[in-house]
Amino acid sequence: MLLNANVPPGPLDQKWTWHRSHIKLVNPANKRKYTIIVVGSGLAGASAAASLAELGYNVKGFCYQDSPRRAHSIAAQGGINAAKNYQNDGDSVFRLFYDTIKGGDFRAREANVHRLAEVSVNIIDQCVAQGVPFAREYGGLLSNRSFGGAQVSRTFYARGQTGQQLLLGAYQALERQIGLGQVAMFPRHEMLEVVLVNGQARGIVVRDMVTGEVESHAGEAVILATGGYGPVFYLSTNATGCNATAIWRAYKKGAAFANPCYTQIHPTCIPVSGDYQSKLTLMSESLRNDGRIWVPKKAGDTRHPDQIPDDERDYYLERKYPSFGNLSPRDIASRAAKQVCDEGRGVGPGGLGVYLDFRDAIQRLGVDKIRDRYGNLFDMYERITAEDPYQVPMRIYPASHYVMGGLWVDYNLMSNIPGLFVLGEANFSDHGANRLGASALMQGLADGYFVVPYTLGNYLASSKLEKVTADHSAFKEGQGYVAARVSKLLGIHGQRSADSFHRELGRIMWEFCGMARNDAGLKTALQEIPALREQFWANLRVLGSGEELNQSLEKAGRVADFLELGELICRDALERRESCGGHFREEFQTPDGEALRDDQNFCHVAAWEYTGDGNAPRRHVEPLEFENVELATRSYK
Repeated sequence: MLLNANVPPGPLDQKWTWHRSHIKLVNPANKRKYTIIVVGSGLAGASAAASLAELGYNVKGFCYQDSPRRAHSIAAQGGINAAKNYQNDGDSVFRLFYDTIKGGDFRAREANVHRLAEVSVNIIDQCVAQGVPFAREYGGLLSNRSFGGAQVSRTFYARGQTGQQLLLGAYQALERQIGLGQVAMFPRHEMLEVVLVNGQARGIVVRDMVTGEVESHAGEAVILATGGYGPVFYLSTNATGCNATAIWRAYKKGAAFANPCYTQIHPTCIPVSGDYQSKLTLMSESLRNDGRIWVPKKAGDTRHPDQIPDDERDYYLERKYPSFGNLSPRDIASRAAKQVCDEGRGVGPGGLGVYLDFRDAIQRLGVDKIRDRYGNLFDMYERITAEDPYQVPMRIYPASHYVMGGLWVDYNLMSNIPGLFVLGEANFSDHGANRLGASALMQGLADGYFVVPYTLGNYLASSKLEKVTADHSAFKEGQGYVAARVSKLLGIHGQRSADSFHRELGRIMWEFCGMARNDAGLKTALQEIPALREQFWANLRVLGSGEELNQSLEKAGRVADFLELGELICRDALERRESCGGHFREEFQTPDGEALRDDQNFCHVAAWEYTGDGNAPRRHVEPLEFENVELATRSYK
């Protein structure tokens, strides 16, 4: 397998400008001849579909939700980064680039990250023009706040609903193109196969989730913008419908899967409260601007937080990382929370929680100011926990949230399968081993609005594409595969639900491949997951039929993919014998418990190739070269 990153020549800060000026273009009249398939309608998918349609391409959009605006991007809370330097606090494109590279523990491709920082400034202008109601200061200027891993205020926000407002902006652009007939939207359709013709991605096979009908759709290129695979842990901050099926189908058709073990645990989530839960709730990282995180100094201290004086509190992030304090990066803050809970100093039921306290901020700024900044988040917390965070500290604990791994892509965001582009969280490209807060929205919109409209045109203008319709034999073969898989799932007639298998997989993943990993635990997981998968195919029970709305069937297909993906994640974690970012191997840490990288042996992207069911995947390597930053031990102290 050839992994050519196709990074343009020239100085880092001129690569994207040079590339845009030298790539091939498609004549406006010829764009009408091309059909582009976009799977996913979140920030990356909606912005890509709207932008490509605006350029004149015919676009087919697919999502499993009943409306594109229900994509999970809508759940993002805290903000979106951009190097505007409106606060005049020393920010710049290079500083955003460096913070992102450093935050990812030097495990991302320089050129991709710098382009992300460059186009970040355009995203804000685009969204303001669309009417996105970003927060503003008294004089009307756009407001900013800080997020983890940065010492400047570069995060633009709309209270605690930034993802929703950004998605509505992209959604209205998409709906405009739907109204004009440039986009044909297919909601309630789930992609179950990618179709290759002559080695090129030329379409997809989908299942109509209402009628059960299996359909084929052909085009000149396919864009996957289907999000991440965080729900492999079962309990996560993702919507329960989020899944990895689209990218897993692509992987099994030959697309390389890069760095699957890079999963992010978010430090500020409402703790687990019982075995009955199906998901967890995020509390925005923005809360760490004003909230202070602490636990009692004494193990087993069960006093009410108001009864614990300051000198008996351990503000452990401020103590351990004084330069960044409560705004330390997510991987570091999560591990620190786990450490104090493991010491017996956790709070709440089971001792799996730490306090996020707004007492000092309320005394300094007043309740009205805090309510103005975080009111909807405080209301959400109170509805879920029946505790008033204006009166008592929030209780938080880390949870699965985001993934930095995904399908391998080159500088053009194209996978190693020609014509298969991958955007947003579905690809691996920008965040290395740890994503900084407020960078997911930035990447999704950068990919959709400002990158793929250029690079897709270059592919189309440079490729010979024979005329292909949905009647081609490759589509018939794809439909046959999907029908057989549906029939197999329905025909097991066992005793257990797909959800029960998913819950058990999540337990294995969290215990052995969660915040801390080690050789013995990963090997245990690699024994237990195949055994669980064998039970799944022997004892699964799916109610209903395939010719109707059947959520049990949908869930079963997604869990089947998670059971395979979970094994690949553990295999990748076992092979990466170092600690970096969100991948923390207990055997590889500094004397004070920080991640210990091995740049000599692991300064590379690990890309896995599918070699057939029952066979071990093949590991490939893309070396990472750093010409503009110096590889250094990451420190936030």
